[in-house]
Formats: sequence, C-alpha cells, structure tokens
Amino acid sequence: MAISYKNLGLVNTKEMFKKAMAGKYAIPAFNFNNMEQMQAIITACAETKSPVILQVSKGARDYANQTLLKYMAQGAVQMAKELGWENPQIALHLDHGDTFELAQSCIESGFSSVMIDGSHHPYEKNVELTKKVVDFAHKYDVTVEGELGILAGIEDEVSAESHTYTKPEEVEDFVKKTGVDSLAISIGTSHGAYKFKPGSNPQIRLDILAEIEKRIPGFPIVLHGASSVPQDLVAIVNKFGGKMDDAIGIPEDQLRKAAASAVCKINIDSDGRIAMTAAIRKVFAEKPSEFDPRKYLGPARDSLKQLYIHKIKNVLGSDNKA
Repeated sequence: MAISYKNLGLVNTKEMFKKAMAGKYAIPAFNFNNMEQMQAIITACAETKSPVILQVSKGARDYANQTLLKYMAQGAVQMAKELGWENPQIALHLDHGDTFELAQSCIESGFSSVMIDGSHHPYEKNVELTKKVVDFAHKYDVTVEGELGILAGIEDEVSAESHTYTKPEEVEDFVKKTGVDSLAISIGTSHGAYKFKPGSNPQIRLDILAEIEKRIPGFPIVLHGASSVPQDLVAIVNKFGGKMDDAIGIPEDQLRKAAASAVCKINIDSDGRIAMTAAIRKVFAEKPSEFDPRKYLGPARDSLKQLYIHKIKNVLGSDNKA
C-alpha cells in the first residue's frame, strides 16, 4: 500500500532549491543507513537550522530495510521538532536509483525525492528512462534528479573507472525532454575517498558549471562525489590501525564557490564514513576491553555531528536557512 511522504512530515526539494538558488547556498545531502548517522544529521541540522536531504542509496535501503527506513524518516521529523525545530525542512531522497522499478518503489514507500541515474546509458536511453520516472513521480508531487556525465570512483554499488564531463550543449535538451527538477553534473568531483592521486591539485571545472548555468539559467544543479576527505580524520584512522593512504578529496573552498552559484545540492557521504571510522578505531585502540556498542557508536555519532555542523556553516552556507 502506497504512502505519501507528506503523511511522514517530509517535504520535496522544490522550495528548498528555489530558496537555495536565491540565497547563494547549497542544501546538504547527507547519506545514512543507520540510527547513529540519522541522529547526527538531525541534531546538526536542528542546531544550525539547516534544511537537509536525507539521502539513501539502493544498498543503504537494502541494509536498513525499506519498511524501517520509512519510520526512521518519520521519526527524524518528530525528533527535529522535539529539538526545537518547529517546521523541519527534511526531504528523503533516493541516491543513484538505476531503474524505474526502484524509483517507483521508493516513491510508493514515502520518499519525497528520487534520483534516476541513466548516465551509464546512451544519451537517448538516459532521456527515455529519466522521463518515465519523472512522469510517474510528478503524479505524487515527488521531485526528480537526473544525471548527465559520469563520475569516476566507487561508492556503494556505483562504480566507474573514469569520468566523463557533462557536455553543456546537452543540458538544455535533456532538461526540456525529461522534465527533471534538478540535474547532477560531472565537473571534476569523484565518488569515494580515493578520488585523486597524492600530489595532484584537484580542481572543479567551474568553467563548465558557468557554461551550464548560462544554458539553463535558474535551474537547480547538483554535485555528487563532493567529500573533501579531511586529512586530520584520515590521520586518526591510520594512527589507530587503519590503512587509508593516498585518500584525497575536493578542496572545501572550491565547493563553497560552487554553492554560491547554481549548485544548490551537494552530496556528502565518504567524509561521514571517515569521521565515524576514525572515532570508532580510536575507542577500540584506547579501550580494547570495551564491548558496549553505545560506547563506540556514541563517540562516532558525536564526531559525525561536528563534521556536519562544519559542512553546513563553512562549506554549504545553509545554516539558519530553514
């Protein structure tokens, strides 16, 4: 039996993106798959009064269980209210949906936004698949994100050996033919923690972004693979038994520039994983007799919350925008 996201207290991304573009900031899209991650996201956003997109990959949905996930999202809205956030602006979004059937299932189970990623298909097939999802989603007032271009890297079930920059000459046609509400583009970001080689100077192609903005002015743009891979957290992971050598991400100052343009949604997943792993490894190393999950997942949750507050305030600029 289908359930509307509105019954769960969620919102879609339409007004979020409209305000973000006018205010020159980006909405955080934080991935989660367990309770501690959810708690960290909601407490960080409630404290900073930032709108937020709770983002779930296909793999995370399978891991968390789709029925439980629905009630976790509903609980997140109630938790935010109990923390003093009177009118929470929270969306539940499918990240990298790869089939119409998956998108349909998410929409019918309370998601307020879905991504259909047809970027691995030929252009016309991508258009066809995206339009099919849009036509279905809009019947339920659910917003849809499409993608043009391919990001390199690995994250969950999304994998590509090399990137293909989005072609600015295709975006206008794609948006017109599909009716998507936002568009993920490839301008030099990359999935996962091992984005670039040591000694490299990662650069977002802001020139491509500017050209896309010219061709579809006022249209919401999304950046995937935007984790910065904080070197202080990587150092903690490695200090306490981990092996994350050569993990390098996107400089935060470049993300801030993108957020001040047409980019109104920035995805952050790997940074959160690293923050949690660093905190857990530290507890295990310093207190090897500890076996209470609360004693290591609690610090991991706290570390994640601080990371998110930093991203909201200093990278995305979305604090006090809800």
